[in-house]
Amino acid sequence: MIGKGFDVFHRFRAASYNIHRTIGPDRRHDPQRVAQVISEVGAPVIGLQEVNWRPERALGGESQAEFLAHLPGFEAIAGSNLIEHRGHYGNMLLTRYPVLGVRRHSILYKAREPRGVVDVTLDIAGQPLRVLVTHFGLSLRERRFQANRLVEIVAQAAPEPVLLLGDLNDWLPGSPTIRPLLADCDPTRTPASFPSLLPIFSLDRIITWRLGAPLRVYAHRSAKARWASDHVPVVAEIGIPDPQ
Repeated sequence: MIGKGFDVFHRFRAASYNIHRTIGPDRRHDPQRVAQVISEVGAPVIGLQEVNWRPERALGGESQAEFLAHLPGFEAIAGSNLIEHRGHYGNMLLTRYPVLGVRRHSILYKAREPRGVVDVTLDIAGQPLRVLVTHFGLSLRERRFQANRLVEIVAQAAPEPVLLLGDLNDWLPGSPTIRPLLADCDPTRTPASFPSLLPIFSLDRIITWRLGAPLRVYAHRSAKARWASDHVPVVAEIGIPDPQ
């Protein structure tokens, strides 16, 4: 717990990490490296994108999704694009906090690649927090549609605070495609996370609503993280009011 003025906050770390199907810039396919980066980050709430559900020989026939779901101490919640399109990659939430509820939303745009939102309510020190994990598409129209759909989901969550962990595939400050999504969010930094060897673009975002600005937001640029995926994780330190 930390004090801030007359309020008391429970402080925790959250991360958003596009694992690129565990393929690094050296083209090595290595789920163990990604697991080591997750351990380095030390966050009890981690949103993952581009998780594969194909059986892999390197994992003894287990998939990436199953391998990550078995990381010690975590509960894993897979997105509908993993569950309904087995073999296709998608989103996953790993958490060490109690899970109060799970919802899954489709944000599929026309006939493009299936995209979705994992929507999980967590108990953080006695307070409910809605955590959303998503990965937007590549085209402008697709991202605009998905941003507007996410605005609806965030509004439906009120009055609960919301934490978004996502690869929004958009790096332009004030971008019109995701501007509706950012209109009422808490102020936050957007560190560069892609490409991993020399991050230039802020594709990966941590955004909050009704929670207050994160205490700190940064890209985790360790030597292991630079080679485990083509993205590095973005990490935020969050303070949530502790009920007294």
